[in-house]
Amino acid sequence: MRTQSSATTASTIAVPAPRESRSLGTVQALLGVIAFSLTFPSTAWGLESFGPWSLVAVRGVLAALVAGGCLLALRVRLPARRHLAGLAVVAAGVVLGFPMLTTLALETSTTAHAAVVVGLLPLTTAVFSALRTGARPSRRFWLAAVAGAVAVIAFTLGQSGGALTVADGYLFAALLVCAAGYTEGGRLARVMPGWQVIGWALVLCLPLSVPAAAVALAHEPVHLTGHGIAGLLWVALGSQFLGLVVWYRGMAAIGIPRASQLQLAQPLLTLVWSALLLGEHFTAAAPLTAVAVLVCIAVTQRS
Repeated sequence: MRTQSSATTASTIAVPAPRESRSLGTVQALLGVIAFSLTFPSTAWGLESFGPWSLVAVRGVLAALVAGGCLLALRVRLPARRHLAGLAVVAAGVVLGFPMLTTLALETSTTAHAAVVVGLLPLTTAVFSALRTGARPSRRFWLAAVAGAVAVIAFTLGQSGGALTVADGYLFAALLVCAAGYTEGGRLARVMPGWQVIGWALVLCLPLSVPAAAVALAHEPVHLTGHGIAGLLWVALGSQFLGLVVWYRGMAAIGIPRASQLQLAQPLLTLVWSALLLGEHFTAAAPLTAVAVLVCIAVTQRS
């Protein structure tokens, strides 16, 4: 009887209640958002030392080596065949597509502008989630999500003089591929640990990222600086691996649509980092957009 009682008590302690699980998931998703908010300023730093193709390829290789080392050290089994298609979507969208498209955009766009455009990612992810997983958020959820997206679009058009640029085209394409990767990654994170989802996706890309890095480094100039190295290390280890680990765990705990709405705060955080790290300036419309976005986040979380 004592053994059974002890086992019951241990089980109760080890398995969190649903409310506690959701709270932890929210914290994990927020940590992911904070990590992602540093991606664009770090990419801008990385572009001081590397060309766009070199930066993306090398960051993929470094992140894959760390992820692969963790998988080997913990003797994680190969993913089931039925999960390979989903991992390929994560790899194409999150590991390859989004970094490449946003890096190309940042060659001609400021990080502040790019961050606000990518603020549409929560709505895009929610749409992909509804199509892929059959989720049906409430009408209030959708109204708040659309309102947040409208605020972001208005801010973006105001910053660019009312016209979209080539960089915006790259950014909108990045939204689509990243939303697909987030949705599929969040679904897989319910059947395997989140760090394994991004870890296997990174490893799957090695046959492409290694030769791409070799070719890009041979054809693009490299001028190593402190900022360039720091930017590369963060986008490779912080954004590409650690940030996605906590992000996928958070999505698995609180659901893809709700987690995606937390990302409405990401552009605002990036604006702060852009000012602090890059010295960029933005107009007075930023705080107004911040208020609108935060209200939308509150509404989506309550719905």
